[in-house]
Amino acid sequence: MNTSDSALAVQAGNGDAAAFKVLLERHYDGVYRIAFRFTGVREDAEDIAQAVCTSLAGKLRSFKGEARFTTWLYRIVVNAAQDHHRRQSATTRLHESYSVISELMRGAEAETARELRWLYDALQRVGEDLRETAVLVLAEGLTHAEAADVLEIKESTVSWRMHELRKELKALAKAEA
Repeated sequence: MNTSDSALAVQAGNGDAAAFKVLLERHYDGVYRIAFRFTGVREDAEDIAQAVCTSLAGKLRSFKGEARFTTWLYRIVVNAAQDHHRRQSATTRLHESYSVISELMRGAEAETARELRWLYDALQRVGEDLRETAVLVLAEGLTHAEAADVLEIKESTVSWRMHELRKELKALAKAEA
């Protein structure tokens, strides 16, 4: 089916189950990937992706087509990830991060795992705004304009956040050296 995402979203919002299925097939991997990059934990990412997909049918009625479907969908995923993050306790997050790091260390070189662990830890120490922006720009490869659309902020704010993130990461690395 070569129908655009926007057209499928309208059809699915009007109750077309086949259109909804096509949208899920096209975008589930992206939903999961973003959720995983926010949480760093496979199980949590699966929970978030499943929650987004189950709520999507009802939310499609509110899709106006003012932004690209993926921008609109990523905003939903970001909100779901933020909600999930708020519900988790700091201790639970810490234990889950260590389990992911352990898996990475077994499957990858120790140096790469250390760098990844440092990056995940450092991203937990920067503000939520900087972390969200970093995930979308660095991990997802969105442009500053696309990230601004997803986060519902100005493009200049995304650029400023990326500048601040570089400064904070540099300061953290220097302090630890």
